[in-house]
Amino acid sequence: MDWLGSIPALRSERHFDSRVVRCFTDRPGSVEQMLREAVASNPDGEALICGAERLTYRALVDKVDALATRLAGLGVQKGDRVAILLANGIPFVVAFYAILRLGAVAVLLNIREEKPELAYVIDHSGASVVIFGAELCERLPEAASIPQVRQRLIIGDDWLASLAGRSSQAPAVAVDEEDVAAILYTSGTTGRPKGAMLTHLGIVHAAMIYEACMGLRLGERSIVSVPMTHVTGATAAIAAMVRVAGTLIIMPAFKADAFIALAAAERMTHTVMVPAMYNLCLLSDAFETADLSSWRIGGYGGAPMPEVSIRRLAERLPGLNLMNAYGSTETTGPVVLMPPSQSLARREQLGRPVPPCEVLIMDDEGREAPIGATGEIWLRAPNVVKGYWNNPAATAEGFVAGYWRSGDLGAVDAQGFVAIHDRKKDMINRGGYKIFSVEVENVLAAHPGVVEAAVVARPCPVLGERVHAFVVPRAPDLALDALRAHCAGQLADYKLPETLTLLDAPLPRNAGGKVLKRELRAKT
Repeated sequence: MDWLGSIPALRSERHFDSRVVRCFTDRPGSVEQMLREAVASNPDGEALICGAERLTYRALVDKVDALATRLAGLGVQKGDRVAILLANGIPFVVAFYAILRLGAVAVLLNIREEKPELAYVIDHSGASVVIFGAELCERLPEAASIPQVRQRLIIGDDWLASLAGRSSQAPAVAVDEEDVAAILYTSGTTGRPKGAMLTHLGIVHAAMIYEACMGLRLGERSIVSVPMTHVTGATAAIAAMVRVAGTLIIMPAFKADAFIALAAAERMTHTVMVPAMYNLCLLSDAFETADLSSWRIGGYGGAPMPEVSIRRLAERLPGLNLMNAYGSTETTGPVVLMPPSQSLARREQLGRPVPPCEVLIMDDEGREAPIGATGEIWLRAPNVVKGYWNNPAATAEGFVAGYWRSGDLGAVDAQGFVAIHDRKKDMINRGGYKIFSVEVENVLAAHPGVVEAAVVARPCPVLGERVHAFVVPRAPDLALDALRAHCAGQLADYKLPETLTLLDAPLPRNAGGKVLKRELRAKT
């Protein structure tokens, strides 16, 4: 009774050599097969809408096949990595499925990253081809920094016309569901991002979890306004809508008024966003008058939803089911969801584990913590990633006996509801964009006017958190603008410090030399 849909049959299976996980018994064998099934069930239904462009499922798969043929002609084969540097739009979806059509691996690049960050990811992943938007030419790293890239495929305004009428000759490539489908880079403890390996098995299960637990129906209509390069965009939006042969309505970027107008015009039924986006909608005058009666499901995650927001949404949209979703890049999709009936009463908690996911709360000695006690959240599920690309040390550290160690501190109550209390990983969540503080600290420390620096989250009622820097300067007149200018060429814009505290004493540390960030957070 917790979930809006029915749960498919489950069975235990062995995967990735030594993991035994609960899996949906009847499932597609690959992400690409999910697309073919959608085409078979709804060939003339709308698959993608972006501005004036609309594609049916039949037209979408034609474009996918045509681009796959072109990529095959460039030498792309099974297992090759192909990087995607594209903004939200129809080309992103076509490129994603064309890569998977060939059994290759899609490396999803954040378009807001700067050249040094992009160069590292492209080089580390071993991508041999980069597909990029014409408007992003200046952001693409120089050839010397990504020497293994042999082809750069530019997507311009005429890309749809250029694929028209091409017959596909790309051979169907068989993949195993344990094969890697996509690599998404997430921050690591050293400040270098780690490439989480999302498998076909994991993406299929993530889509089926959304379908079952959110009660997604055939022909659902969902707006994606979060970046498609993030796991939420790739699975909660793209994969989930393909699973139910639904319509994905694409926003290049979120703007509250535009989102509300689009939701009303297209009769949106579903979306997954961060709480900051809901809050911005509530601040818009258009929200009070727009016809949003079709909106049934509102997923959110990454930060708590304020009580006042939950109440206002319920008053304005009584038919909307709000569901908190907890997951990460490493879990491909949600591992915990809040039943909508409990969203207000249990707003301080995350929800219940979704089938087929398992949650353990473990203490520092590797023992399961008692009910209600705080420990690290360990997760096991078929949608947990295979490991980290080309990083066996991080994989060995992060995965134990088939469980992924999330780094989050939480607890489970007697009713099975999960709460999160703190983060071992010192991550900042700025409106859904995850920022690892050591990345910013390393760049700040390289400034000639900085003795040492620490970065923490500063609470924000709209975005959830913002980046705040504590800096011990060499001279007292060091300014925030100078630090931001120093960081600007090396970090994405959303990672730049927005506020600054200059200290006239060293950073507070414990006996082991670790910076006491809890003391610093109390000063923000």
